[in-house]
Amino acid sequence: MDKERKIKYSVIVPAYNEVNAVAPLHHEIKAVMDSLNESYEIIFIDDGSNDGTFEELVKLSPIKIIKFRKNFGQTSALDAGFKQAQGEIFITLDGDGQNDPADIPKLLEELNNGCDLVSGWRYDRKDSVEKRFISRGADFMRKFFINDQIHDSGCTLKVYKHECLENLNLYGEMHRFITGIVRWQGFEISEVKVNHRPRTTGETKYNWKRIVKGLIDMISVWFWRKYSSRPLHLFGGLGLLISSIGFLLGLYLIVFRLLGRISLQNRIWPLVAVFMVLVGLQLFISGLLADIAVKTYYNNRRTAYNIEKIVEKNEE
Repeated sequence: MDKERKIKYSVIVPAYNEVNAVAPLHHEIKAVMDSLNESYEIIFIDDGSNDGTFEELVKLSPIKIIKFRKNFGQTSALDAGFKQAQGEIFITLDGDGQNDPADIPKLLEELNNGCDLVSGWRYDRKDSVEKRFISRGADFMRKFFINDQIHDSGCTLKVYKHECLENLNLYGEMHRFITGIVRWQGFEISEVKVNHRPRTTGETKYNWKRIVKGLIDMISVWFWRKYSSRPLHLFGGLGLLISSIGFLLGLYLIVFRLLGRISLQNRIWPLVAVFMVLVGLQLFISGLLADIAVKTYYNNRRTAYNIEKIVEKNEE
C-alpha cells in the first residue's frame, strides 16, 4: 500500500564529495521552490563523502539528509531518496550544480500537460570533448538495448509522478535507464531542453569503470525487460535448440556410418555433436536455476546500500 503523500514536491539531490557545491545549489533550489507556493521538501543524499560535504549540509535548512556509511553510487543514492520522499511529485538534480534549478518550473509545466515523467535534455552540454564523445557512444548502445525514445537519458534533472517509481528498486548504474523502465511500464514520457552549466567546483566522477558498469547494466536491464519473469524461455529455448542440433548431427553420423557412407575415424564431428548436446543441457539447467533465482528475488528484495543516519532540519 502506498504511503500517504504529505507534501507536493520532493527535491532529491545525490551528492558525493561536493563540499563547495551543495550550499549554493540548496539556496537556488529553495528560491525556486518557494516561488511555486506549494509544500516541498529538499532531500540530499550524502553518498559516503569524505571532504566535509555532510558537515556543510547540516548547516542548511530546510533539508533532510540521508547519510550513507560509504560510497554506494548515484543509483543507490537516488533509490534511497525515492524511498524516503513523501511528495506527490519527485524532482531530481545532480549535486555538482551543473543542472540548473531554474529549469524546474519548465519541467513541471510539461508534466501538467498529461505525462508522467519529464526528462531534461542537455542540448548544449558543457562537458569535456572526451566525455561528450563517450556519451554519444553510450547513447547509441542505449538506443539499441533500451530504446527509451529520448535524446538524453543521462540527465539527472527530471520530474516524476510518484506512481512511476512505486515498486522500483534501483541498483548498479540503472539510474541512467529509469526513463526506459518507466516507459516499458506504460507511463507517458516527455523531454524538455534544459540549461547545462559548466562544473565550477569539485571533480567529475565519470571514468572508465562507470562506462563498463553502465554497459553491463544496460544489457541487464534489457534482459530484465525481456525475460525477468521467464528466464527459462530464453535459456531453456536456446538450450533445447542447441541440444536438438547436436542430437540430429549425432543421429546423422550414426546412420550414415552404419550405412557405410562415411567414416568417423579421425573426425571431429562426433565430438561436436556430443558437445552441443551437453551445452544445450547446461543452458536448460541454467534457465531452471535462473527461474528459481528470479522467484527468490521477487520474494525477498533487499537494498544494495547502508544508511548510517537521517538528519532532518526545518526552518524556524
